Amino acid sequence: MIRQLRASGGMWFEVNDTRMLVDPGPGCLVRVNKSRPPLKSSYLDAIFVSHKHIDHTNDVNVMIEAMTDGGFNKKGILFCPHEALENPPVIFPYALKFLEKVIEVSASSFYKVKELDIKIPLLMRHQTETYGFIIESKNLPSIGYIPDTEFFPEIITAYKGTDILIVNVVFSQPRPGVMHLGLPEALEIITEVKPKKAILTHFGMTMLKERIWEKTEHLSKQTFIDIIAASDGMTFKL
Repeated sequence: MIRQLRASGGMWFEVNDTRMLVDPGPGCLVRVNKSRPPLKSSYLDAIFVSHKHIDHTNDVNVMIEAMTDGGFNKKGILFCPHEALENPPVIFPYALKFLEKVIEVSASSFYKVKELDIKIPLLMRHQTETYGFIIESKNLPSIGYIPDTEFFPEIITAYKGTDILIVNVVFSQPRPGVMHLGLPEALEIITEVKPKKAILTHFGMTMLKERIWEKTEHLSKQTFIDIIAASDGMTFKL
């Protein structure tokens, strides 16, 4: 994140006329405005924050402003953990007033944004309160997002049957005591969950040095699952 060898602007989900931004880290507003095809922040319906760390929230306030036209068009839903709103909050109180609704997510809960059904399967194991999701929409594959977390077996059970699985993989090898997934742990999850496609993202330096994007064909053969290494500005069509 600090050297910006890879962008840290988050992910944009769009299903027909429903749009949700996920984990707007440093540079999100710039990446959105420079995107091709173009993205319009004012069209957003929701912002989802998995946890309060700065690489996932740095641009959350400016993206709330962009979504609401500087607060002149009160709209949108913010999904976030309770800890993102306290001691200290990463979302400023003035920005919260621009939103139509703020939802503090919790494990085993369900929410809806227009055409998207959002399930929060479980609490991740990270340094702060962290949640991923599974989203579904009629006649489309389900999408699961596993954010920053250490490995624990319940992840596999929670995401079993997900069609497309997005996994944050920081390290090429596990680091005991550091609450992020290593590549072997991510592959274990993918192999057991058995999605139709898996997208690896949120790479740390060891993953970049491994040139993970050159190894996905081998990993796909190893797991019998189509594995993709995310790249800046990548578009994935359902």
